[in-house]
Amino acid sequence: MNIDFIFRIAAIGIVVAVLNQVLIRAGREEQATMTTLAGIIVVLLMVVEQIGDLFSTVKSVFGL
Repeated sequence: MNIDFIFRIAAIGIVVAVLNQVLIRAGREEQATMTTLAGIIVVLLMVVEQIGDLFSTVKSVFGL
């Protein structure tokens, strides 16, 4: 894992937060909630992929 991964997650968080605030100000709370959920899902998928890589590395290190 490198610093680029952390910056990607931070960028997604900032974009989702701005969109959330804009949608709430426009009176579209449902879309704001869906945007937040979509951002969380995208970040979770990115983290799950990194965890899969971690498990693969651990398996190869220990010869499992």
